[in-house]
Amino acid sequence: MTNPFDDESGRFVTLVNEEGQFSLWPAHLDIPGGWRADGPEGSRQECLDAIEGSWSDMRPASLVRAMEADAG
Repeated sequence: MTNPFDDESGRFVTLVNEEGQFSLWPAHLDIPGGWRADGPEGSRQECLDAIEGSWSDMRPASLVRAMEADAG
């Protein structure tokens, strides 16, 4: 059995959670709780490129809010 996350010929979706964190997810698997699809289904590389273009701040959204509240 091969890992579906490593399937270069598979179809994937990009997921995002409430914290603004992104994940690559095999399209044939159910989306786990707490996550939602963010963008179209595509190749593994297309989805990785979308994540790279969207996720510039790796900090969870709750940490960003807390840091802004402390600074403000």
